[in-house]
Amino acid sequence: MNQTSSHLSRKLGLLGLLSTGVCSMIGASIYVVPFMIQRNVPGIGPFVLPAFLFAAVPALFAAISYAALSSSMPRAGGSYLYASRSLHPYLGFIASFCQWFGLSTVIGVISYLVIPFIRDLFFGLGWDSGAVFLDVGVNRVLLSLMLLWFFAGVNMLGLTVYQRTVIPLMLVMFGLGAIVIILGLSFDHTDFRVALQSATGKTYSTLEPQFEWNTFLAAAALLFSSFIGFDAIAQAGGEAVNPRKNLPRAIALAILVVGGFYFLFTYAVYHAVPWEFVAQEAQASDLTAAGLLSFLLPDWIAVIILFGAGLALLNDLPAMILSVSRLVFSWAEDGIFPAFLSRTHPVRNTPIPAIILSTSISTVGVLGSHFAGDFFLGIDIMVTAMMINFLFICLSLFFLKQRNPDLAKNLHLLPRRYQQVFISLGGSAILLLFLIVHLQKDLQSSLDAWYFHSTYILLIVLSLASVLFYFRWRKMKTKGIDLKSRFSTLPEE
Repeated sequence: MNQTSSHLSRKLGLLGLLSTGVCSMIGASIYVVPFMIQRNVPGIGPFVLPAFLFAAVPALFAAISYAALSSSMPRAGGSYLYASRSLHPYLGFIASFCQWFGLSTVIGVISYLVIPFIRDLFFGLGWDSGAVFLDVGVNRVLLSLMLLWFFAGVNMLGLTVYQRTVIPLMLVMFGLGAIVIILGLSFDHTDFRVALQSATGKTYSTLEPQFEWNTFLAAAALLFSSFIGFDAIAQAGGEAVNPRKNLPRAIALAILVVGGFYFLFTYAVYHAVPWEFVAQEAQASDLTAAGLLSFLLPDWIAVIILFGAGLALLNDLPAMILSVSRLVFSWAEDGIFPAFLSRTHPVRNTPIPAIILSTSISTVGVLGSHFAGDFFLGIDIMVTAMMINFLFICLSLFFLKQRNPDLAKNLHLLPRRYQQVFISLGGSAILLLFLIVHLQKDLQSSLDAWYFHSTYILLIVLSLASVLFYFRWRKMKTKGIDLKSRFSTLPEE
């Protein structure tokens, strides 16, 4: 293995790992996606919650696969490591490279989206001059970049500072989300109709729902994006305390806690606001949970909910930066990336070059969101990349025993073959279905240019990753490195 100037340190306890997964999973999307899906997938109507539950199935299969593999290979860059040791180094690299590119881009998108939430919060508080300042393009870009690099700095300062940042963010976010759940369950559709007529003099039409499988599957594939993020726990495998136990526990807790939170949150809002109104309004304007509930609530409570949405978006940044930087670190350890990218700070034990590289890609995401005037492409790229990555992880669980029996002996979770087969093949089948539905939707979309299709962008990224892998693989062969040994064992700690 490549020698580094230092090493990662195991300081992430169960709560730190859990907060890494939760903060990577819960963003402002929970305040937007379950309602704007009425525009993105017309006709889903009252079936958002069933689609959410169906979307959770492949996420659960993938989470179990991740948890099992993490018990066998507790090192940094989990998803890359699992696929490279179970399938092939090339497959592990291209899947994780797409994941890294997609997530790094989305980190920039999130940084860019935080500013409008702060702007709307300022408007709600009556700080109009500050809100107008944030609405100026150059100010928005500069503040987005400041936020992005601030949280990159949090990661560079070490795991102690990192945990002191993400754990409080997670707890406050759940507290503010609980307010939405309680308030949503306190009102019903009759209350909303009265409040709407009182505030606007308008009403909405009652519709007869029509269930269609194509619509349902398209919605479930989109809602699947809400469960992306628990894999960040696996990427931090090289820094987990008691990793063979804490990594699977943290992954299981993250998917269960977040899944339950998503369902309760969405159910509560639709309990108060009729789906017919949401579907009608989504066609004309962008909707959020705060905006929908504002008809029922005093302005100051709506401001608190808006603050919760902004905080949920903000807490994505430190955890996601940790996740993508550990992928770079892991590639460099294996020799697929230059060795200097696996160097860590001699005192703080953080992979600073890997953090800088990943955050630089995120900077491009900020600038791209601004100049393109659209951020959905970045999110689409990330969703497609993560579906591919999760598919490979499920397949890794299936092939690990065959291709790497020594590592398979360390599978403390799902030790029996029939368990591995059921989880891996079940997850692979549903993820493949979701991937086909998602790609079909993207390719059939009417867009202004080919480069607005995430499928084509990902093909370019896959090609770039393949070329890079070829040259690095060839270079290692030329140096006489025993590639079979390197890519069948775990990196040294």
